[in-house]
Amino acid sequence: MTRPANSQTQEIIRRLERRRPAPGLYSGNTTAVLERGLRAIRSQNWAVLVSGFFEPVLYLLAMGVGMGGLVGTVEGPGGHPISYAAYIAPALLATSAMNGAIYDSTWNVFFKLNFSKLYQAMLQTSLGPLDVAIGEILLALLRGLLYALGFMAVLVTMGLVTSWCAVLMIPAALLVALGFASFGMGITSFMKTFQQMDMINLVMLPMFLFSATLYPISVYPQPVQWIVQAMPLWHGVELMRQLSVGHLTAATGAHALYFLVMSGLGLWLTAGRLRALFLR
Repeated sequence: MTRPANSQTQEIIRRLERRRPAPGLYSGNTTAVLERGLRAIRSQNWAVLVSGFFEPVLYLLAMGVGMGGLVGTVEGPGGHPISYAAYIAPALLATSAMNGAIYDSTWNVFFKLNFSKLYQAMLQTSLGPLDVAIGEILLALLRGLLYALGFMAVLVTMGLVTSWCAVLMIPAALLVALGFASFGMGITSFMKTFQQMDMINLVMLPMFLFSATLYPISVYPQPVQWIVQAMPLWHGVELMRQLSVGHLTAATGAHALYFLVMSGLGLWLTAGRLRALFLR
């Protein structure tokens, strides 16, 4: 006796589910999330999107060019003297990638989680939490890439690129953005009010000011240096500075590894939180 058609269909679905690398978590359809996000970007206010690019540029002009005339040269990676503008420019590129990724992975995600209920609707389809997480993080990376390319063009125009290794600053900026975006989305999933979201800014601003972006870390006492060196932005700043002048050491790989681990943990956190919130 043959089984009913609906039983055969259910059996096929179960077999397909078992073949997936993470049944119930990943459907392999991240492109659907990306397509929806790109269509939404077209209708956004482009002034808001572009405004994030100008912040590091204004810092570079005010501090690197304006105050740089008073500071003169400083010690760069490897002990070589470089101009103050060339010293802070890679740090501002790392900051630009961070800001672009954080904005997309926090405030945008907060609205989709708590107001539009977009993720809840997505997870009622065949999409899994990992599809949604990867798709949203890739959208944040797109913003980080645009900021990085634009800022890199500014550095080339100003003559602040002194090594061919500086071209590696673009993928490095994407790596920095990936680390912040993956963790930013996961942390945002715990936030329920606008007051709680303000805590993100309370963390980001001090991290920018104290992560050796505008002055060397040696100005701090040793215990404070240890705290700064635990911050992700410091690793991004140091990675960019070493690439900008072509001073590649084992520390360069260690900084990149930091963000690889950070990205993996952040993606695991984000997917787990989406699953806990919507697939109970």
